[in-house]
Amino acid sequence: MDNPQNVMIVTGAGQISLAITRRMGCGKKIILGDKRIENANAVAAVLNAAGFDATPFEMDLSDRDSIQRMIRFAQTFGPVKYLVNGAGVSPSQASIETILKVDLYGTAVLLEEAGKVICRGGCGVTISSQSGFRMPALTAEQDRALAMTPSEDLLGLDFLQPGKIRDTLHAYQLAKRCNEKRTMYEAVRWGERGARINAIAPGIIVTPLAIDEFNGPRGDFYKNMFAKCPAGRPGTADEVADVAELCMSERAQFITGSTFLVDGGATASYYYGPLQPKA
Repeated sequence: MDNPQNVMIVTGAGQISLAITRRMGCGKKIILGDKRIENANAVAAVLNAAGFDATPFEMDLSDRDSIQRMIRFAQTFGPVKYLVNGAGVSPSQASIETILKVDLYGTAVLLEEAGKVICRGGCGVTISSQSGFRMPALTAEQDRALAMTPSEDLLGLDFLQPGKIRDTLHAYQLAKRCNEKRTMYEAVRWGERGARINAIAPGIIVTPLAIDEFNGPRGDFYKNMFAKCPAGRPGTADEVADVAELCMSERAQFITGSTFLVDGGATASYYYGPLQPKA
């Protein structure tokens, strides 16, 4: 049984973070970070009413100082052993610049900073997206740059300049590709501390963020996607939590640096089925 003082940092007070935390947070001190403290307060209240020990914290994923403050706060309760990163913005919610600053740069910084303090036997999951799989392949040099560029220099990469990004969806795809490459890079550093980090790339999961997408400019595209994927439906946050539970359990000691695609087969259909784009 875990020492009750082991700390789980959770970022993003959304449905996926909540589902994973309910699955994995028993007996742990949970620090719940979100840019909107009212969201963190609400989710912490749900968790605490169910017997968990959650404390909300105002945290901006796009700001290194904010991330560091959250980690220092978490350490006052005990060793940081778990990380669940569910924070981010969607293509319908934000500009190209904001998507890159939050989803790309912010995730890289969080994995880096958490990796500096994660204790032996610790583990983490970061939520990416199927979108990273639908973008054409980058060059080997670009992939390496996304993986290994010092985080403070990431947004200066030539191919990440706004003039070279078509729209917010393209920015989101680049950010999620970076999440996957960064997870591989950080797995090496986490491994030096005896810890593991993996990513999960969900498809269409019914959350408030997804509902924004359904009602946004690409709503018909997303509805068509889940209708024509092999599963024939969108997924649930609990189905993402199923994968996170494996990744964060003792059964997954040989799994690190991986990204798990959890999309009902939508990516398979995009390349080899009825979702193939027309020429």
